[in-house]
Amino acid sequence: MIAIHFLRSLLHIVVMVVTVIPWGLAVVLVSPFVSSTALYWMCAGWLRVAVVSGTWILGIRNRVTGMENLPVGSTAPAILLLKHQSTWETFAMPTLMPHPLAYVFKKELLYVPFFGWAMGRLDMIHIDRSKRAQAFNKVVEQGQRLLDQGTWVIMFPEGTRIPRGQQGQYKTGGTRLAVATGAPVIPIAVSSAKCWPRRAFIKKPGVVDFVIGKPIPSQGREADELMREVETWIETEMRRLDPEAYR
Repeated sequence: MIAIHFLRSLLHIVVMVVTVIPWGLAVVLVSPFVSSTALYWMCAGWLRVAVVSGTWILGIRNRVTGMENLPVGSTAPAILLLKHQSTWETFAMPTLMPHPLAYVFKKELLYVPFFGWAMGRLDMIHIDRSKRAQAFNKVVEQGQRLLDQGTWVIMFPEGTRIPRGQQGQYKTGGTRLAVATGAPVIPIAVSSAKCWPRRAFIKKPGVVDFVIGKPIPSQGREADELMREVETWIETEMRRLDPEAYR
């Protein structure tokens, strides 16, 4: 069984590598001539290939609940704060959400061949983590502009991928942005590590749950208090979704 999972995982990586090269080059070439929204959905097309091939090859299926909790309207703002366990949710979220998403990510990812080059053409928020004050000012400035045009900002409050059954330190960057812009926070629990463990080459078939919580208003709130509410909701939901991992 392990050998089969290994071969399937290898095949999926091959599919992603073979497809990302022409896709990334195409994004770079057409970027001066199309709108940022068109470019985003072009990149989301490759992410859909990665997710669909993950379903067919790896046997990973998404199960989404709570879509009715997402704001309605072409310019309705939202800041999505997710549990981060693997690369899977990074790929899957743009294929699941009805709005363009702007990830907040470290600038080093821009140097990844093809994938990073394409990301650099998108209207997203890449920051220099060594310059914290300047980085947050950039997040607020760009985040407000993106939210005003109907793009949702997506962040992982734990900052990095967290092993299954563990809890990282929740940082207040996302809720500080919410308080500064007045946008509601949408907490999302994700159980991806059951199928795609952190930093693992071999993936396993199964169901990844995406549970979308109700919007949490940010106006008149303190960022620390708001993040504690987000953390409590996400971690409580994670223990419901994956009780074996949290024994």
